[in-house]
Amino acid sequence: MSEAGAGGVAHRGDDERSPEHGGDAPIGTVYEAVGGQAFFDDLVERFYRRVAMDPLLRPLYPDDLTGPKRHLALFLGQYWGGPTTYSDERGHPRLRMRHAPFVIGEPERDAWLRHMGAALDSLVVERGLHPVVEARLLDYFGMTADAMVNAR
Repeated sequence: MSEAGAGGVAHRGDDERSPEHGGDAPIGTVYEAVGGQAFFDDLVERFYRRVAMDPLLRPLYPDDLTGPKRHLALFLGQYWGGPTTYSDERGHPRLRMRHAPFVIGEPERDAWLRHMGAALDSLVVERGLHPVVEARLLDYFGMTADAMVNAR
């Protein structure tokens, strides 16, 4: 499986075999495991509800959150094995470049991770997400949040 990292293009589409899923049972892509784009749309909606009320993060976003919600949901769907709609519409993700204009220190990183973790946690319980899938998502969010820090 190709791992492009925080600024890379999605290449998470390979099937995997996991002992946690009963030995040779294919788990497919994370996109398939979570039920497709609707999961990422819901995750991002829950995340932005929290961001909208956060005095530290809210100033980093435009007044209208419609665009950022769509972009993040499409990016996550693509990254985890879904359609290439994000790249088709916006080109290469260039995450660090897109976030460079904003001061992102450890407090901002921690707040972002807290809100994304809470959004994911609510869906894990509600949709019965497998722990392996949850762990992969959390690992990625942590790695990506760390990579966005540009101020110490």
